[in-house]
Amino acid sequence: MPAATWYVYLLKCVDGTLYCGVTTDLERRLAEHNGQAPGGARYTRARRPVRLAVSAAFPDRSSAQSAEAHIKRLPRGEKKAALLALAQQ
Repeated sequence: MPAATWYVYLLKCVDGTLYCGVTTDLERRLAEHNGQAPGGARYTRARRPVRLAVSAAFPDRSSAQSAEAHIKRLPRGEKKAALLALAQQ
């Protein structure tokens, strides 16, 4: 069985805030965040609809979660560029 590709994603919420997360299935996770499927984060529940701002693929869960943690520590204006840069490494 091939290893799953992990994605780190940034969502833009209706109030203009950003939400960062990790998943193996972007479509499913976006549907969950928008209330079209069970699940999703409490943070996005009150800020719907959300849209995918940017995503980046990573080879394994560990590297994806490390990238997510790094992105979450950055100021808002640096998050998108940093996520794309991390994916290029």
